[in-house]
Amino acid sequence: MNNFKGKTIAVIGSGLIGRSWAMVFISAGYRVKVYDVQTGQATHAIEEISKQLKELQEAGMLRGSLSAQEQMSLISSQEDLKQTLEGAFFVQECVFEDLTAKQDIFQNLESHVGEDVILSSSTSCLLPTEVFLQVTHKKRCIVSHPVNPPYYVKLVELVPHPETDAAVMKRTYSLMKEVGQSPVRLRREIDGFALNRIQYAVIAEAWRLDGVLSVADVDLVMSEGLGMRYAFIGPMETVHLNAEGLEQYMQRYGEGMKRVLSSFGPVPDFSGEAVKKINQEMCELIPSDPQHLAARRERRDRFILGLAKLKKDQESK
Repeated sequence: MNNFKGKTIAVIGSGLIGRSWAMVFISAGYRVKVYDVQTGQATHAIEEISKQLKELQEAGMLRGSLSAQEQMSLISSQEDLKQTLEGAFFVQECVFEDLTAKQDIFQNLESHVGEDVILSSSTSCLLPTEVFLQVTHKKRCIVSHPVNPPYYVKLVELVPHPETDAAVMKRTYSLMKEVGQSPVRLRREIDGFALNRIQYAVIAEAWRLDGVLSVADVDLVMSEGLGMRYAFIGPMETVHLNAEGLEQYMQRYGEGMKRVLSSFGPVPDFSGEAVKKINQEMCELIPSDPQHLAARRERRDRFILGLAKLKKDQESK
């Protein structure tokens, strides 16, 4: 356990990611101040969080050892940025994915906090060298990229700026473990980080399979095939277990893998008639009206949380 338990974390931005981060932090006993540049948004976010925590508690899916009421006693909404940052040892930025907006907010944040306060961004694809360009003391800057939704999916990618102090990476990793997330440490920044590079590779090949499989069947390949396996073990362990170790697997299947990979073709354009065609197939499967989409997202989130609980139970045996 680290020395920060019970101290204050500032969450900047009160959208879905900001709310989720706040819920994660209070579930572990940290005090959280939520700030949003739009007046009233942070207050609305607190109301939404309260509603969600009560529903999670009733469903037996609340994270942490504290009750929903105890967790809500740790969170507050703020209208003033300076007051939000007062006493915070860690700042998690969650504003919309716009480079200029993020650069501006970090430049503003730096003017209100000491050099020992960690400045963390939730960006999903912007490089740390770009996000923290306007920050003077870059050694305390880091990207902590969550997977949507962070409350249910525990992976966090920790991506350093070239000047990030090793102690900042260590402290952030410790914090993420403390609050129940599963952090991975990238040794250097790379476009797309790790998760999106893997995800985009899957999406690209799924796209190239248009005309070979229906959209529904492409998704079944993942949800009823690879996804069932990868929900518990990753691709490298899968390879290792499918033979007498990874080296033997490559001796058996390496040439076949290279043959198939060489047939993948170019990166898709993701535009034009192909988008319209695939979108139409998706809309036939899942209507795109807000009610249907919201119901599917809720179903997804509860399934993920249930899967996480099952995984935890299995690992403890």
